[in-house]
Amino acid sequence: MSRLFVLGSGSRGNAFAVECEGAVLLVDAGFSARELERRAACAGLDLGRLVGVAVTHEHGDHAQGAPRLCARHGVPLLASPGTHAALGAAVAGVAHRPLSSASRAEAGPFALAACPTSHDAAEPVAVVVGTSDGVTVGVASDLGRPTNAVRWLLRGLTAIVLEANHDEVLLRTSGYPPSVQQRIAGAGGHLSNRAAAELLAEVHHAGLGTVVLAHLSQRCNTEAAARETVEPSLRRAGFRGALHVARQDEPLAPLPLEAREGAQFALRF
Repeated sequence: MSRLFVLGSGSRGNAFAVECEGAVLLVDAGFSARELERRAACAGLDLGRLVGVAVTHEHGDHAQGAPRLCARHGVPLLASPGTHAALGAAVAGVAHRPLSSASRAEAGPFALAACPTSHDAAEPVAVVVGTSDGVTVGVASDLGRPTNAVRWLLRGLTAIVLEANHDEVLLRTSGYPPSVQQRIAGAGGHLSNRAAAELLAEVHHAGLGTVVLAHLSQRCNTEAAARETVEPSLRRAGFRGALHVARQDEPLAPLPLEAREGAQFALRF
């Protein structure tokens, strides 16, 4: 059975992992390599079985530990060409497997598909990871706006990790300057709880078993606010699975994933 690991998520770092057949794929590595190894050990994840590190974009809270982990374990970096170029000398000598909407990338028992997002980075992407046992996991963070491409990518999945970055009222009363508020709420920024709820309700289907709300702002959101906004909308859409909220400072317990009837994403082995 595949498992999803949420090693930590928030404004100070984001990292997730999928485990299948004893192999491990990291999706985002936004902590130092040492901190990622510590968190993995706490969660019972063996990074000695790492087969690749996928990053959604080059910002430090998503990619900080990727170059060192790839070099240390001799595994490829899976990233868009723009992200790879933006990481520059840090990934010199590291094998690169491109992520794009035009082709599928592979690492061990995992296949990956991607699509562009509107975040203010070099070439950011949302990612779907497919496993050899039929599980599909979408990771979509720092979206800015849920484009049609993102909506398509997140349909028919077993599990979705989606940012619910801010509560709109808490953002307005945060004390951030108006320019910062506009950047966070704009097309190059982050999804609000309300926008996350709307997107999840739209892409919900009978086979969706696990949802993780991620990248919560410490200043402009709370776990309670995210749940109170997202969960009623998901339940009204018919969601009967498990809803989790990622934490910044500690991993969640491993989440078992099993392909469910109704999951229909096109990643197939």
